Amino acid sequence: MTMTAIFPGALAPVVPAAFDDVADFISASSFDKPTLVISRARIAAQYDALAAGLGHARIHYAVKANPAPEIIRMLVGKGARFDAASRGEIELCLSQGAKGRDISFGNTIKRPADIAFAYDAGVTLFASDSDAEINKIRDHAPEARVYLRVIVENSAADWPLSRKFGCAHSALPGLLEHAKAQGVTVAGLSFHVGSQTRRPEYWTPVLAQIAELWHAARAAGHDLNVLNLGGGFPASYDTAVEGATSYAAAVMQTVGELFGDVPYIMAEPGRGLVAESGHIAAEVMLVSRKSDDDLHRWVYLDIGMFSGLAETMGEAIRYRVETPHDGGEVGPCVLAGPSCDSADILYEQRPVMLPLALQCGDKVMIRNCGAYTSSYSSVGFNGFPPLDVIVL
Repeated sequence: MTMTAIFPGALAPVVPAAFDDVADFISASSFDKPTLVISRARIAAQYDALAAGLGHARIHYAVKANPAPEIIRMLVGKGARFDAASRGEIELCLSQGAKGRDISFGNTIKRPADIAFAYDAGVTLFASDSDAEINKIRDHAPEARVYLRVIVENSAADWPLSRKFGCAHSALPGLLEHAKAQGVTVAGLSFHVGSQTRRPEYWTPVLAQIAELWHAARAAGHDLNVLNLGGGFPASYDTAVEGATSYAAAVMQTVGELFGDVPYIMAEPGRGLVAESGHIAAEVMLVSRKSDDDLHRWVYLDIGMFSGLAETMGEAIRYRVETPHDGGEVGPCVLAGPSCDSADILYEQRPVMLPLALQCGDKVMIRNCGAYTSSYSSVGFNGFPPLDVIVL
């Protein structure tokens, strides 16, 4: 059965149809459980587009976005570097051919033993946001370089990342002096503008905050030479975003204006690199109403918040769902997962408009799910299978 037969009225994909090998594969295949299908070719093209816009900045792929070994191996071949959040991710990168020197340990919360492991494996760049973490790096990675993560204020991202990671702006001078006193080399600063920052101009006030701290630290005698921009590079979900090359180039132009000449700039795209490379093949399990006069249907899929769609929490990420009946009359639906947990509701605050003809057994495709789905999928919550993954 072809894609045109299954999804006759589907919205135009973000990428040209000729390049949508994932949709073609899903249309020609049968799946007995929710399955994420990923295209390495689409990731490679997105990597090239981001690299063109980032210029001299180096890409450190955020492994947590999608840790499929095939993706890591392909990116190693393209010369990518990596941002790892754990010993497991470091081991994964090493197993796929990455060198320790090309991996940064970007989590500010690390076991001493994992710091030592990473350092022994050749990792020399570590994140920190506290004096206690600096002390651990001093003891277990004595010649390492550290970048200090700073809290971002007033993020305009769809999913701001605040509080848990980073030091307060007022704490940075003290951390710099503490590291110096402990003999730990602070190479630079890092931050995260917030996940899914839709427009490049949203970076400007955040970059201005960090630039002020950067120049103050250098004026105080700290030889900063690494600027870690973190992630934030967006993907198209319910609305399109600017192309990767022009978006990244606009960010880098602002970086140049505010920071001047920085010897080493890191960017850690995760979502912006892999999200649009994969779609999920799923199935409708039930369509019902709570009462005869209920204005909304409830549509239950065989995949939910605990089996890969965790980013629907708070309806922050709104995926596009294509059905066999697209093009026909639609009505509002509450979209939910299959588990026996009442929190497993994907979209209710803003109901999804789905075809009235939708029924149990219909195959659906959830677009642009290449990031933060397989890595969020639980191991059999309620006995439902974790998200299967196929890499083309």
